[in-house]
Amino acid sequence: MPMEEGYTSLPTSHLLGSVPAAVPEEKRPTASDESTSNLQIFPPTNGGYQTPGSPADGDAQTTTNWKGFFSVSSYSPYFNVDTDIVVDRLICSVYPMDGFFRKIDSNPDLYGLVWISTTLIFVLSAFGNSATYLMQKRSDPNYSWNFDVNYVNWAACVIYGYAIAVPAIFYFLLQYFGSPASLVRLWCMWGYSLFIFIPSSLLLIVPVEIFRWIIILLAGSASSWFIALNLKAYTEGTDMVALVVSALVLQFTLALFIKIFFFA
Repeated sequence: MPMEEGYTSLPTSHLLGSVPAAVPEEKRPTASDESTSNLQIFPPTNGGYQTPGSPADGDAQTTTNWKGFFSVSSYSPYFNVDTDIVVDRLICSVYPMDGFFRKIDSNPDLYGLVWISTTLIFVLSAFGNSATYLMQKRSDPNYSWNFDVNYVNWAACVIYGYAIAVPAIFYFLLQYFGSPASLVRLWCMWGYSLFIFIPSSLLLIVPVEIFRWIIILLAGSASSWFIALNLKAYTEGTDMVALVVSALVLQFTLALFIKIFFFA
C-alpha cells in the first residue's frame, strides 16, 4: 500500500522502548571509604558483632544519636578484641618501644581499662592486707590476721577515678591546645599503663622494705615512661612539653601512693 505524502516520521527519542542516553553516575563511596573507623569518637556507634581487630561498621548508628549512650551494643566495638590482641598490648605496655598508639590506631579498646583496673583493685586489696600482716608478724609474733575492707574502697576510688578522670582531663587540655586527641585512645593507653602494677604488687608482699621500694620505683618509672613516650605523639611540633611532664609526674605519684598506702 503506498505511503501517504503528508506522513512525517516521529523523532526516535520519543518512540516507545527507546533507550535513554546514559548519564554518568556520581561517584559512590568505596568500601575502603566506608571502613573508616569510628572508634576515635565517643560515644561509640551502635554496631553489631565484628571480627576482633576490625574497625567499626559503617552502617552503624551515628554517634550523634543520644540513645547511643544508653545502648549496651553501642559499646561493643570497644570490647572487640581477642586474647592475642590484649596480650600483645600488655607486652607493649611493659616494653614501650614499639609505639603503642600504632598498635591501637584502628581498634582502640576499653577492655584493658576495665579489666586491668578491676584486677588491680582486688590485687591491691588482697596483697596490701597480706603485706601488712607479714610486716606486723615480723615485729609481733602474736599478731593475728585482720582483713581491712577499707583497702577495697580506697583502691576502687583511686584506681577507677584515676583511670577515668586523668585521661579525660588530658583529652580536654589537648583539645584546647589544638591537638587532635582521641578520648578512647587515651583511656586505652592509661588503662594498659596500670598493668605493670599487678605483677609488682605480688613482689611487694615480700616483707623487706628496701626491696619494696626498689620494685615500686622500677614499676613507677616504667609506667611513667610508657605514658610520656606515647603522649609525645600528640605534642610533637608543639610547645606542650609541660603536659607530658605533668602526665609523667602523675603516673609516678600513683606508684608512690600504692606503695605508701597499701604496702607501708
